Amino acid sequence: MGQTNDKKIAVVTGAGSGIGRAVAIALARDGYEVVLAGRREEALIQTQALGPDARMHVHACDVACANQVQQLFDDIAKTFGRLDVLFNNAGRGAPAVPIEDLPVETWLDVVNVNLNGMFFCAQQAIALMKSQQPMGGRIINNGSIAAHSPRPMSVAYTATKHAVTGLTKSIALDTRAYGIACTQIDIGNAATEMTDRMAAGILQADGSIRAEPRMDVEHVAQAVVQIVNYPLETNVQFMSIMATNMPWIGRG
Repeated sequence: MGQTNDKKIAVVTGAGSGIGRAVAIALARDGYEVVLAGRREEALIQTQALGPDARMHVHACDVACANQVQQLFDDIAKTFGRLDVLFNNAGRGAPAVPIEDLPVETWLDVVNVNLNGMFFCAQQAIALMKSQQPMGGRIINNGSIAAHSPRPMSVAYTATKHAVTGLTKSIALDTRAYGIACTQIDIGNAATEMTDRMAAGILQADGSIRAEPRMDVEHVAQAVVQIVNYPLETNVQFMSIMATNMPWIGRG
């Protein structure tokens, strides 16, 4: 790949499945050169094959490893010369167990991916967006409905998604002088492999097990494309997009 400074450049983390895959394909179809980042190269190649593959570029990367993240963004700078969009999407959950039974190793793994990984990517993206000409860009952090209200037995996921809100607000405040806009998109029950268990029946706050409605993941991808197509002087600071009838308002 040669220099493509005249094109719009995006990187999507967690691009090997689910929301990341749908958003990456949608951005590529919208004309972006999209760097597909994720731990599993074979899954990224599958994403590439589902979209306009000439505009989709595979880069295996574990966002929980700061050195790998730095290499990712160094390669983006070298190949493309700039970055316009970071969709900070990579994340993981944990088994639904009581707080006192959650293994420390699981807690640390969730924190390392959902919070540290998001910070590592944002830090590198900001440095590149600040140094490039023209300066600026857009960062979209994938929060969750869990950034507002927890599910039962979800302490690690819920705590990290609440932390994403603080990260988003700090980025928005500290980078606005550089023309960087930062959004948090909170997604509820997009139909992906990760939410199959919700369609089958999931634990509710009253102790019951109930199936929950889901929405088409393509609607999330459309929302992200809409956000990135605003000029940088306009920002969607927070967006919640969810299956209309899922339990969030009144959860519990």
